Formats: sequence, structure tokens, C-alpha cells
Amino acid sequence: MNFHGILVPLVTPFKSDKSLDVDTLKQLTNSFIDKGVTGLVVCGTTGEYYALNEVEREMVLKTVAEVAKGRITLIAGINDLSTEGAVNRAIQAKDLGYEGLMLSPTPYSLPDQLGIIAHYETVAAATDLPIIMYNFPARIGIEIEYETVLHLSRNPNIVGLKESSGDFSRALRLLQTPFENFEVICGCDDQPVDFFFWGAKSWIAGAGNVFPEEQVAMFNAAQGGDWDKAREIMSDIYPAIHSMESGYYNQKAKLGCMKGEFNVGTVRLPLFDLTEDEKAEFLAFFNK
Repeated sequence: MNFHGILVPLVTPFKSDKSLDVDTLKQLTNSFIDKGVTGLVVCGTTGEYYALNEVEREMVLKTVAEVAKGRITLIAGINDLSTEGAVNRAIQAKDLGYEGLMLSPTPYSLPDQLGIIAHYETVAAATDLPIIMYNFPARIGIEIEYETVLHLSRNPNIVGLKESSGDFSRALRLLQTPFENFEVICGCDDQPVDFFFWGAKSWIAGAGNVFPEEQVAMFNAAQGGDWDKAREIMSDIYPAIHSMESGYYNQKAKLGCMKGEFNVGTVRLPLFDLTEDEKAEFLAFFNK
């Protein structure tokens, strides 16, 4: 599985009545392929996986796979409230043709570190697909601690960690750890240049829904050692990214999809839509 480059955790398009918009999902998938991204993460947090029923979830996974399989890397988000649920989603992803999985610790239950280890090892034993762990304590409620990452990195089915804690001191410690066959992936939309400077080769970014071309160009500049160009691109897109990171992230990822030119609808409850003034304020970043 190639996960070097920009991987976009895909938004899920909805029609005006909040039903699934399959036609737009197909168009969106093709558009990201045209923009040069390495891969897509489907049914992740930015894709509002928690707001999809099981029929819709399968439809989203199937639709993206039908369009993109063999063209870019496909990773399925398999988060669930239980380990058993995550195992079932891993099996489903394999059946639908996905190449990899992204998995956080179970939300809400607040497992200790031994529980986190058992969670990942149980899922890894149930599938031969490579797993990218997802550390996002602000959403999940607990952190995958450093020693736990070290332990799980030795599992051959666990190949990376999307690091979204926002704590770059922690990220730097991870990036300087001499892992074998395991990589630390940027999961903070305002820190990619820092991650790339210290050797990260991947960025899984919800803001990729908004700036796919820019993020691909930034990655290529960093890989080529053109740090001035990488910083320039980051400076250009930073105001919008800072706005996203400051609140209403999913709403802004959808509203700003490909700089506001791709209509993917709004979010589903329990998320609530932006006001008209908030929409105008965010869209103003793309009209300068």
C-alpha cells in the first residue's frame, strides 16, 4: 500500500434533503484523482462516518472503490464504538477492495493503554490489510501513549500512525524514533511543513478537500528540498486552515470543498450548519 503523499479523508456529499448524493460522490472522487492526490480515506471523521447508517456506509465505500480502485490508494476508516464492530468493518473493507485501514481507539469508552493495545492487536489479527493508527485525543478522549505506539509498531499489520494530537513536541519525539517498517503521518493541518522537515512522507488532511492541488505541490516541494516553496504555499493556505482548525471543521471542509467551487451539501446532525454570515466569512478566503 502506497501512502506517501497527500491522502484526503473524503467528505460525504449530501443532497439538500440530507440524503446521500452518489452522483456527486463519483464526481468528487474523480476530481481528487485528477488533482494528483496519492489516495483517499473513505468513511473517516471528515466523511461523517458516525452519521451514516450501515446501508449508506456500504454504498459510500462501494461507490468510491468502483471509481478509484487501481488508480489511487484506497483506505477505509473502520472506527466503531466496539472492537468487534471495528473487526467487522475491517472485513467489509477487504471484501470491497480496499488496500488499507485507518483506526482510532474506541471513542467514548476511554480504554486504558492495555485496552488500546488489545483493541489494535485484535483487529490486526482479524485482517491482512495494513492498519494506520489514528491518535486524536481531542475527539477520542484518550491518547495512544508513546510506549504504546512503540509496542504496536512491532506488529507487522500496523504500519503507521496518523498523529493529530497537535503537540509537536510529541510528534517530534515520534518522528525521531528509529521505527522499522512503521511511519509517522502528519494529521495536523497546520503542521505539515514541520512534519515533512523531520522526515514524514505522508499527510492525511481534511483540508485536502479544500486545497488538494496546493497540498500536493507543498508535499512535492518538501520532498525536493525546496523549503521556501513549501513555506510559501503553507503561508497562502494557512488563513483558511487556521479558520478550520479553530472550529466547525467538518462544516468548513464541505463548504470550502475545492475552494468553494464543488457543492457537496452540508453536514448532518448532530453537527449543525454554519450561519450565512459564517459561510460568507469562510468563503472570503477564496475570493482574494
